Amino acid sequence: MSQFLSLAIAGIAAGCVYALVALGFVLVWKATEVVNFAQGELMMLGGFAGLGLATLGWSWPLALAGAALAAAFCGLLAERVVLRPLLGQPHIPIVMTTLGLGFMLKGGITMVPGWGSETHALPTPFAGRVATLAGTPVAADHLLVIAVTALLGLALFVFFRFVPLGRALRAAAQNPLGARLVGIPLARMQAWTWALAAGLAAAAGVLLAPVTFVHAHMGLIGLKALPAAVIGGFGSVPGAVAGGLLLGLVESFAGFYAPAGIKDVAAHLLVLAVLLLRPAGLFGRPQENA
Repeated sequence: MSQFLSLAIAGIAAGCVYALVALGFVLVWKATEVVNFAQGELMMLGGFAGLGLATLGWSWPLALAGAALAAAFCGLLAERVVLRPLLGQPHIPIVMTTLGLGFMLKGGITMVPGWGSETHALPTPFAGRVATLAGTPVAADHLLVIAVTALLGLALFVFFRFVPLGRALRAAAQNPLGARLVGIPLARMQAWTWALAAGLAAAAGVLLAPVTFVHAHMGLIGLKALPAAVIGGFGSVPGAVAGGLLLGLVESFAGFYAPAGIKDVAAHLLVLAVLLLRPAGLFGRPQENA
């Protein structure tokens, strides 16, 4: 039971990171019907931004907030400069553009001498500490990831429910024509959606950094959030969260109980199983995916 609880906490912590990145995928899809394949590299950018701010002496919470804001600005800039001119074009050129944007971010980081090509450790307030939960030793960093993700989830709920900009973003995503008729500027809402998705990815990068360290290949880890979004039902915000948590738990238990190598393909096996049983995903609606 002690081992089971420890694995569950580790899986939930990893799932929280996947959920944050998957939320970015879902928000961009709902606003623009584009799959942003640069989301993983935006997570990597957030990890390096948090590392840079921590190196300058910023505390961990301020480094987290600063990295999220910096990535949000990059997402806003990318939407305005790179993606907005492609509005109205077929999906393939836009998807290829997001892939190219991801490669540019990764290449730009690796070109920074003595920094981008190395693996770095980002210290947290609880680095190396162990907490006790129901008599089971648990890494304090895992509890920190879960707590911060819960706070971010609460902040998003308040933002989308009570803040005028958040309500406008919801309206633009749910009914673009109706939103336009009542005066909501759709182009501006799409830009804010990209900024929000990039900020969530950056926060996930800072949270993931103590577990996997900061390196230029973090984006590959972030792309595991795409299966999480598919599992939950692409276009469903609660589904992105549920899919991320489920994926994290499956990977955690598969890495311990299953034969070697199963953990690396667990995400894809889970996607296949879910799509066979529910092609629209756990929270997806079949009529929306028809």
